[in-house]
Amino acid sequence: MKYYSTNGSSPEMSFREAVIKGLPHDQGLFFPKEIPTLPADFFDRLPSLSLPQTAVEVLQPYVSPDLSPEALRQICEEVFTFQIPLVEVEKDMYALELFHGPTCAFKDVGARFMSRCLQAFTGKDKRVTVLVATSGDTGSAVANGFLGLENIDVVVLYPENGVSPIQEMQFATLGQNISAVAINGTFDDCQRLVKEAFTDPELNKARNLSSANSINVARWLPQMVYYFHAWGQWKKLNSNATEITVSVPSGNFGNLAAGLLARQMGLPVTYFVAATNRNRIVPAYLETGQYSPAPSVATIANAMDVGNPNNFPRIQEMFGANLESLKEVVKGFWADDEEIKGTIKLVHQTTGYPLDPHGAIGYLSLRQLLPELHTPGIFLETAHPAKFKDSMEEVLGQEVPLPEQLKAFLGKQKQVTELPNDFAGLKLLLMQEHKEGTL
Repeated sequence: MKYYSTNGSSPEMSFREAVIKGLPHDQGLFFPKEIPTLPADFFDRLPSLSLPQTAVEVLQPYVSPDLSPEALRQICEEVFTFQIPLVEVEKDMYALELFHGPTCAFKDVGARFMSRCLQAFTGKDKRVTVLVATSGDTGSAVANGFLGLENIDVVVLYPENGVSPIQEMQFATLGQNISAVAINGTFDDCQRLVKEAFTDPELNKARNLSSANSINVARWLPQMVYYFHAWGQWKKLNSNATEITVSVPSGNFGNLAAGLLARQMGLPVTYFVAATNRNRIVPAYLETGQYSPAPSVATIANAMDVGNPNNFPRIQEMFGANLESLKEVVKGFWADDEEIKGTIKLVHQTTGYPLDPHGAIGYLSLRQLLPELHTPGIFLETAHPAKFKDSMEEVLGQEVPLPEQLKAFLGKQKQVTELPNDFAGLKLLLMQEHKEGTL
């Protein structure tokens, strides 16, 4: 498989080259030159396939020939070691629980897959620095996925006071080959600094940079797997049903882009919902036809506080930048903090199910849209509710217990470098650490 840039002025690259490079030099996004269609018998077998088996069949065309079938199988068996269950919350409404991995967030899938790919592609004599911006869960998933890997350093940029305390503990207390950098700004600022780093020739020559945000194809592509897995579980429960709507809580839009790519491969999802918080750039575009990125707004669903979604160009690429074609498949929805809090409280009271703030938006979108779409619905529970412990306890009025994965980070000492919101400071830090060999 070859990958081209969505901006059209970078050379095509192999999967291996695209993973190591991270971002094309023209600041587009790598996109597969071909989108394979899966055979009908795959969908017949899908309800009985394990997660690793599903992953191998879905991802093989995208990684060949850079990963052999055996190498891909080994990676998938190392990555997909936890359950991703589909849970019925109420009639015709299901939650896909993506929080049973090591850091209790959906990004465990992509981060773990990418770490194994990058380790396979980088030699022992060539050190790589993975630079990643996070609004919460990306940092913890990437840091823990890469922790202790030889010849790979990870630098996590995050907005100071812009992630939950537990999220911060998950990447700021690790040490070893993981460095945490708090930026005096927003997630969009952190994302901009990462892009600037990739276009700085001196820094790239010194640090051999790669990205672990969902702009990297090895982070983005494996997210397709759980959409297929969800459909297989749903068919077990609803063997005669033919249509389904999937609501995706969206911030940077890599998750939704992965679901839409799965649909283009043949996954029979009728509609997707782009469900956002007050950072409603894409829902507004679907409504007005005007795409207008804006400064991000802080909300209770902090992992989705993105005012300039990095992955939206991939969605545009799939639909040929045709708004009407996009609107036939993708429906927009957004909710403010009070609606999110009210939904968490109501669902817990009526069903006992503890929605996290992001999943609550997905649930609420289905409650409002399914009557007109006339299908059952699946919403993605992207993170464990306990990752937002303070907010959840305030809404529910009761303690939210921590799972064992999160308890492990309590009481550890944070190791954080604070920087102003400018590229010069970040470059100086990275160049100094390169010269001193501290990373």
